[in-house]
Amino acid sequence: MSAPTTGTPTTTPTTAGAAPGEVPAAERAATRVRSAGGLLREFNALGLLRAADVHVARRLGAVTGEDDERVLLAVALAVRAVRHGSVVLHLEQAPATVVPEDEEDTGAVGAVEAPWPEPAGWLRAVRASALTTVHEEAPAAAGAQGAAGAPGPPPRPVHVVGDGLWLDRYWRLELAVADDLRRRAAQVPAHDEQRVREVLDRLWPGEDEPSDQRRAAEVCLRSGVAVLGGGPGTGKTTTVARLLAALHDLAGDGAPPRVALAAPTGKAAARLTEAVTAAASTPGVFSERQAAFLAAASASTLHRLLGLRPGSTRARYDAEHRLPHDVVVVDEASMVGLGVVAHLLAALRPQARLVLVGDPDQLASVEVGAVLADLVAPALAPTGGGDEVGGGRPGTVAGGVALLRTTHRFSSGGPIAELARAVRAGDAGAVVDVLRAGGDGLEFVEVAEDEPVAGAALEAVRADVVARGRDVVRAAVGGDVPAALLALDAHRVLCAHRHGGRGVSRFSALAHRWAVEELGVRPRPDGRYVGLPVIVTTNDAAAGVFNGDTGVVLESGGDLVVAVGRGDGPLLVPLARLAAVEPVHAMTVHRSQGSQFGAVTVLAAPARSPLATREMLYTAVTRARHRVRVVGSVEAVTAAVQRPLARATGLAARLAP
Repeated sequence: MSAPTTGTPTTTPTTAGAAPGEVPAAERAATRVRSAGGLLREFNALGLLRAADVHVARRLGAVTGEDDERVLLAVALAVRAVRHGSVVLHLEQAPATVVPEDEEDTGAVGAVEAPWPEPAGWLRAVRASALTTVHEEAPAAAGAQGAAGAPGPPPRPVHVVGDGLWLDRYWRLELAVADDLRRRAAQVPAHDEQRVREVLDRLWPGEDEPSDQRRAAEVCLRSGVAVLGGGPGTGKTTTVARLLAALHDLAGDGAPPRVALAAPTGKAAARLTEAVTAAASTPGVFSERQAAFLAAASASTLHRLLGLRPGSTRARYDAEHRLPHDVVVVDEASMVGLGVVAHLLAALRPQARLVLVGDPDQLASVEVGAVLADLVAPALAPTGGGDEVGGGRPGTVAGGVALLRTTHRFSSGGPIAELARAVRAGDAGAVVDVLRAGGDGLEFVEVAEDEPVAGAALEAVRADVVARGRDVVRAAVGGDVPAALLALDAHRVLCAHRHGGRGVSRFSALAHRWAVEELGVRPRPDGRYVGLPVIVTTNDAAAGVFNGDTGVVLESGGDLVVAVGRGDGPLLVPLARLAAVEPVHAMTVHRSQGSQFGAVTVLAAPARSPLATREMLYTAVTRARHRVRVVGSVEAVTAAVQRPLARATGLAARLAP
């Protein structure tokens, strides 16, 4: 993203030329292709395709001699699908799932009359095209080519199975990932069973019945590739720390395992380091050697671990130059896309263990794919043979899946935990009942679908935003960095959309105005002031900050600096050194992944919005430690709970037993 533009003292620095809540005009204009014709032109004019989608389809048509506008439309939609995170486009579902780009970003979705081709004839044309390779069924993995760029016959640009279209690069990536995961899952590590039980007995002492955490650790110990899943507060990081201690103990007098801890963002990596090192001091659990082993742990971003540079598809570590580690643990794995997973698997040594940790019910990665959810799906299928903790057939991917369901963060019967369970189960009636019942830490502010968030509803949001802002500004002005960072995460407004009446841009502008009017801040010409909460929007390894890091602006020696929270103490970076930072009074739910806040206000996406999904709502409400406020209509909440995320992939089917 670009650096924040200048603003006035009463407006948040936002994209130039856009009123709060609107999609910038320049952004809309850049999506139109005047030279396109036929269906491509019509779908582009309706906002269903962007310029890049049209250009790719036209270029591939020119190279292969394909001029059937139905085929070119299908290719353009397949490109669009990848941009929206799907690996495969299903033609039959396209009319119901493809909505205008601008409306998707604001939630103001209306009916669009598009000239969709007749389905049967459309599919026949696609299958007969020189652009496509038709498969009777998708190969599971055996004999698959490697990742994109592997040697082999020149591929056609699109692969077709049934009504599904894969672009060649993602077809090959999916095959490579499935092949590697199956191969690793079949390599069951050899440990003496009695020795394993003794080690686990010491790490989980005094349990008459094995807890789900202990059973999950056992699943991970007997799996070459494992998934440790669960919602917030279920003890995933506690289980990881004890799993690492168990591996250290099982090594005996030999060299301890070489462990890499990683996460998709710098903030998530810092939190993982803090959690594992803090666990080392848990009384009565770890031996001195185990505690020292854990205390030395340090997590990095996945990109740094692999040596992946922004904008590059090449990595320092790959199939020719393997990572030296025996065990790689990836936290917040739901945020990791298919491409990065393919890079990671290629870089792992054949005998290395991989443990993916995360919440499979959360939103998927902003990148392509839904790898964590795809790995869990075969274990939960009737043929997977696994219960919620684990128990699928050893030697399969399903056999390495362990899901934790006991919540320790909230009272197990508390309203927030009850709400999260009902959302995850897809029980819309129960979700509405829990919200309306309210209770300790839960509030539902009902606002009709077509009404703005105003009056009492807006006042409730304002009160929390101002209270949080007052604490942040007071601490920042006083130079109390730890207090400012603590106050920063006391409350956060979470939005499904960037623009629109319930979007980030509107509530960021409101929060900025409230800070000026009620907190007495005096912004500089660029809109910044001491106490301004900010988020870093791109990795900057030289400065030690990463995309998703949040911090507070302070003054030091007359200059503005940003304090970013770190486990070993705050990191101070000159604001002028950071080219890509934005105010973070409010943020999208996607950006909130990997973070926790004392309280959250969730602005539910309108019922007709494609972003009103079960995963969006679940992710939002589970960001809170103590208090959740949901603002929206019953229709919006019901629609979200009943609508699973429409992200199409083929990996789960390839991994099915």
